[in-house]
Amino acid sequence: MDSFNATLEERFILVGFSDWPQLELILFVFISIVYSLTFFGNTTIIALSRMDLRLHTPMYFFLSHLSFLDLCFTTSTVPQLLINLHGIDRTISYGGCVAQLFIYLALGSTECVLLVVMAFDRYAAVCRPLHYTTIMHPVLCQALAIASWVGGFLNSLIQTGLMMTMPLCGRRLNHFFCEMPVFLKLACKDTGDTEAKMFVARAIILVFPATLILASYGHIARAVLKVKSMAGRRKAFGTCGSHLLVISLFYGSAIYTYLQPKSTYSESKGKFVALFYTIVTPMLNPLIYTLRNKDVKGALWKVLGRGTD
Repeated sequence: MDSFNATLEERFILVGFSDWPQLELILFVFISIVYSLTFFGNTTIIALSRMDLRLHTPMYFFLSHLSFLDLCFTTSTVPQLLINLHGIDRTISYGGCVAQLFIYLALGSTECVLLVVMAFDRYAAVCRPLHYTTIMHPVLCQALAIASWVGGFLNSLIQTGLMMTMPLCGRRLNHFFCEMPVFLKLACKDTGDTEAKMFVARAIILVFPATLILASYGHIARAVLKVKSMAGRRKAFGTCGSHLLVISLFYGSAIYTYLQPKSTYSESKGKFVALFYTIVTPMLNPLIYTLRNKDVKGALWKVLGRGTD
């Protein structure tokens, strides 16, 4: 197949799940429900963290950023996926594809960095409780949040810019959105140097944050083991365990997708793995991080008029 340098108007076909037509209706209903729950859950967290003074703390400040991030992250792919599943239009312009790729990578990279910041916040709260308010000063919290967004968008800018230099063969993307590994599959010339640079950028934004998160929770686990109360220890491990479960789903599926060689990447498996970090994890985040929390429940009942000040 001849190579070409795509123009912004060039149309690509998003195959989506059309290879499994019997699944399309089921996936359409399932994804619609999950997206609605994601929108409701994350919007609720953002609203409550703004309205209730008890939630004006560093932890909920970062959680509101995570909720806003998850809303944008999911919205960058789900509407296109629902249109694809409905069979209305399975095409997307090259310009639209690049824009989606840039936004999606930027938001995903930002979440990688933000999860590290949130792990550091929990480390400071558990392991340095007497110095917590000094360490997590509002100025530092603002700086860490800004650094997360800037770092994520910078990483995406580098990877998207490198991808746009590649000549492509074919206009058929075997995925439900414009995913980086699928674009790499379309590269029809030896792009080893470019792919190596992109791999390094992906490794930095995935492996380094994951290592820091594990180190933070390792210190937290050590501190929790020193707690004499069995009930307190069980509660702390339950909370940390649920956090690590969500983090493992996000990083595990992302590392599987982005850090395996192009030659071994399975487009069919990649679609289902991508559902975890694009749709499932953003729905679980508000449930795991906050809706189980007494402060959040109290703020919710207060807003609904069923609680007391």
